[in-house]
Formats: sequence, structure tokens, C-alpha cells
Amino acid sequence: MRGWLWWLGDAHGLGRRLAGVQVPELEVSPMRVSTAFSRLLRLPDVWVRSVVFEPGRVLVTVALRRERLLCPRCGYSTPYRENLQKDASVWRHLDFGVWRVEVHARLRRLRCPEHGVLVEGVPFARDRARFTRDFDDLIAWLATTTDKTATCRLTRIDWATIGRVIERVAAEQLAGEDRLTGLTDASIDEVAWRKGHRYLTLVGDHHRGCVVWGCEGKGQAAADRFFAELDPEIVPAPKPDSREPLEFHEESVEVQAEPLEAPDIEPAAAQERPPVGERAGKLRAVTMDMTGGYAKSVREHAPQAIICIDNFHVVALATKALDEVRREHWNDLRHGGDQAAAKAFKNSRWSLLRNPADLTDTQADTLTRLHAAGGKVPRAWAMKEMVRAIFAPGLSVNAVDILITRLLARLSRSRLKPFVRLGHTIRKHREGILSARRLNLSNARAEAMNNRVKLIVRRAYGFHSAQAALALVHLVCGPIKLTLPHEQTFV
Repeated sequence: MRGWLWWLGDAHGLGRRLAGVQVPELEVSPMRVSTAFSRLLRLPDVWVRSVVFEPGRVLVTVALRRERLLCPRCGYSTPYRENLQKDASVWRHLDFGVWRVEVHARLRRLRCPEHGVLVEGVPFARDRARFTRDFDDLIAWLATTTDKTATCRLTRIDWATIGRVIERVAAEQLAGEDRLTGLTDASIDEVAWRKGHRYLTLVGDHHRGCVVWGCEGKGQAAADRFFAELDPEIVPAPKPDSREPLEFHEESVEVQAEPLEAPDIEPAAAQERPPVGERAGKLRAVTMDMTGGYAKSVREHAPQAIICIDNFHVVALATKALDEVRREHWNDLRHGGDQAAAKAFKNSRWSLLRNPADLTDTQADTLTRLHAAGGKVPRAWAMKEMVRAIFAPGLSVNAVDILITRLLARLSRSRLKPFVRLGHTIRKHREGILSARRLNLSNARAEAMNNRVKLIVRRAYGFHSAQAALALVHLVCGPIKLTLPHEQTFV
């Protein structure tokens, strides 16, 4: 290699002199192959021992500079080795053009007091990874910006491997990020990541505008997991065993029937309520939909937090109630024998469900004809618009409270079962609706992130693991900022 570089410099100078062309000198200094590849690979704390060129790939053998052995999982350091590997470990590195680069190293084994006998960790690759850090970071960035086919074709690996890389990179990035500290206004919502009612529960921060926590599942169990991670030092009280004998319950009833003083009862009731954690006690408000499980968990673990019901879900329920009335009227026309009227009414769906400002001329004419005909469908449309008018911008909290009172009275007298149920739901969550208006909080950002999550999962053509989908959500919608290898600082 050294002689070839010297020949290249001499040949360039000779050609320049023979041609008589004044061109800058080609600066070529003698360099060994190992030194050249050490600078090209940029692997920290290693030195290149040998380089072998094979068809389509380059095999680079390296050795660690450090003398002490480090545990790859906990960082335990020791100067004593257990033994040497029989075969060298192999890592895939960034390609050199069309050449596939493989890094080989024969490592030592150490005995960790916590994890047992393991192969020592290397500074250029993550634990149990067959790729270098630079290659992992490149794959993770590609997965967040392009589709599965392009990522697989460019990196020459399969999609299952990409899922494992995403989990590995996200786990390392989130481990060094204190996401839950300083959380005061949070949003909690679920999003489907796969068919078959498989959901992810995502918790967002209103101030930072990103997802700070997530898990598989939905409802109260998922919210309880969030509060358990928010304050891990809080140990939940054990629930009573439901398999107790019947005689024990009968004796308990007899004891409670005896007169007891109030001071003896109140402390026992207070002990059943779990203590509030330090970070859970700082929650000021939590926005959510009208699913009962999330609200129940918040009341249990953060009773001081104000539960805010998002406006979008209230209007969505009103639109759903209108659609039920529309379908009922369409079925009545079909079964009544008026097929022509049923066929004409079938095309009026979007004229009723869309906002009046977004209607086309044809849809506006259809809505006018429906109002002229009268019946329960125009009444249902008018009540849906009343619900939308409650959340119009510029209204004070007192004005919204008065409008909700009038709306509930109108819904209770509507004689339309879907809207009567809607009235019961709004009456149940009235305080949460007013709190969202008072604090000027909504789940709009959470719903926007849910749409982004659905786009991510659709672009990835589905995942076989919820952890891989959740890791990709954290990489795209979380506080993580991925850095490409060429964007890193050169040392």
C-alpha cells in the first residue's frame, strides 16, 4: 500500500510535467493500510490489526486498546479475565460504497458479580448487538423517515432485524432521558397499532409537545403502570384475597354491626387510599377522552389533578348520535317500501355529518331539502350543531356552563335515544368539559400525534412486536433526537 501511494504521487507529477499543464500538486503521504482504515472507520479505543479484501466485502480485524475488562450491561470493571473467546465476534459497519464492511475482534471474557460470565463490552457497539453504533443509528434514522422496503434494500438487512435495532436504540436514548420529571399537564390516550383491538397507551406532555411514556394495552391497567413508573417508590397496598372462607365474612359483618366510634373508622378508611407520589402530586391537569378507566386511575393516584375532557370527543359523540338517527331513518324508508326515497336519502350522509362551512354546493342543497322535509333527521342535525356551538372560540366558562344547561334540557326532551344517551354522558362529564375550557387544554395535540403514529405504523407495514412499534413512536414523537454518523463531532 505504501509503495502504491508513492507510485501514484510520482506518476501524477510525471504526467503533469510531460503535459506541461500547471495543476496543483497531489498531496499524497505514505500511510499504512491499518492507519488508513483506522481513520476511515473512526471506531473509538481500538487499533486495526489487519485488513482483508474479499469479493463484495472488507474484513477488518481490530483489538481493544484498554487493558481492563468492562461488563457490557452494568459497567463493572476488572483487570482479571476468565478466558478468551474461541471465535472472534463480528459487527457490521457502515458500507464503503458497494463494499460491505465487517469488524472482527477476539474478545476476552470476564466474571461479573451481578451478571456472571460475559464477553467484555466494546466501546463501538451496544450490548448484544451485531452492528456498530454508527450502523444502528443509521438504521434507526432511516426507519423514522422512510418505508420498510427502502430501508431493507439500502442496508441489506431484513425487517425483523430493523425492529430489534429500533428497540435497542430507543432503550439507550430513553435511559439517559428523564422524561417524567417536571410533568404538570399531561395527556393520556390510546391508539391502535395493529388489527384485533391491539392498542398502545401514550402519555404526552402539553408543554413539550411530545410523547413521554407509553405501554401496550389501554384502560385503567395501562394508566396504573404509568403511575407506577412515575413514582416507583410507592408500593401499592395488597388487595384483599377474594378466596377467604365464608365464615370469615359472616364474622366481619357481626363485628361491624356493633356500635363503633367515628375516630376508629376514619383512620381505617384512610389507610385504604394509596399514598400520592412526589411526582404524581405535581400533576395539575390530565386531558383524556371519556373512557372511565383512565379517569379512575388518575383519581386514585393523583387526586389533586384536574381531569379535563377534550372537546373533540364530545363533538365526535354528537356526530355519532346523528349518524345513528340517519341510519335509523334510512332503514325505516327501506322497510316502508319507498325505495326511491331511501336511495335518494342514502347519499345525504356527508351533507349531515360535515361542518356547514365545509359543504359543497350540492351538499348544501341536499341539506336544505332535508330541512324543508322536516322530521327527526333535521332535529338531530340541529342538536349536533348545538353541541359544536358550545365549544366556539371566544366564549367564557360561565357562558359555556349556561349553554350546557340548555343543551341538556334539549337533549332530554328530544325523544331520540342516541341523543338522550349523549345527554347522560355530557351530564356525567360536565365538570371535566368545563375544566378543559377553564384551563384552555385539549387533547388536540395528542390526537394529532395519534394520527402520526398510525402513519408510522402503516408506513412500516405493521410490527410483530408492540415494543418495536412503541420504540419507533418514541423515536419519532418522543424527546429523542437522532444523530447521523456524519453529524457527530470528529475527534
